[in-house]
Amino acid sequence: MSRRTLTTTTVAALALALAACGSDSGDGSGGEDGTTTIHVAAAASLTEAFEEIATDFEAEHEGVEVEYQFAGSSDLATQIEGGAQIDVFASADEANMDKVADSVEDPQIFATNVLTIITEPGNPKKISGLDDLADPDLAVVVCAEQVPCGAAATTLTEQQGVTLDPASEESKVTDVLTKVSSGEADAGLVYVTDATAAGEDVETVETEGADEVVNSYPIATLTDAAAADLAEDFVAHVTGPEGQKVLQDKGFGTP
Repeated sequence: MSRRTLTTTTVAALALALAACGSDSGDGSGGEDGTTTIHVAAAASLTEAFEEIATDFEAEHEGVEVEYQFAGSSDLATQIEGGAQIDVFASADEANMDKVADSVEDPQIFATNVLTIITEPGNPKKISGLDDLADPDLAVVVCAEQVPCGAAATTLTEQQGVTLDPASEESKVTDVLTKVSSGEADAGLVYVTDATAAGEDVETVETEGADEVVNSYPIATLTDAAAADLAEDFVAHVTGPEGQKVLQDKGFGTP
């Protein structure tokens, strides 16, 4: 685990702890080591981009540390509804931001993303499009429908007239990526940004109709953010030129 990133296996436990007692270093007054921490809950698909953004943001804000919780947007929204102390929420869709509308301030769209098919390197099953994913002999993984990447997969397959019988439905897009890249599954539907980040670990297959199913990513500060000013600065950084360059370099589309 990096110093600023929490694995999703610890997110729920942290959420309960923060809801109960708050964070010593996230109250705007600084921790015992003199740092101030802002807590950012972000969609799993943002992991690589937001890690780089955090490095840039911390370099510009001496004594500030960004601590991330990366998970499926639906899980993060549930934590916010449960009272977890979070300063900024970045969702992979507007639906999950809408769930916490009473808890956030002025959401802004900062990026877009679309899906693509991935296979094992070399595409050994010779998958050429969505129709092939309906083959019952293939192990296909997708995101669960309540997760933004899963909702997008459902919309995409319905629009293309394809019915899938997935081997598993994952709680976040990075789990789909892992199952395909490790050989546990023959193919999966992930965001193009995840496929790009995976590099040679997966093969990307052109996916008809994917450009018509676009996920818009909103970001907002929480109304009860402990480090409100820093939270606003972080949102401004993400939506500003520096943050936008990082996101576009990772393959995200513009708002």
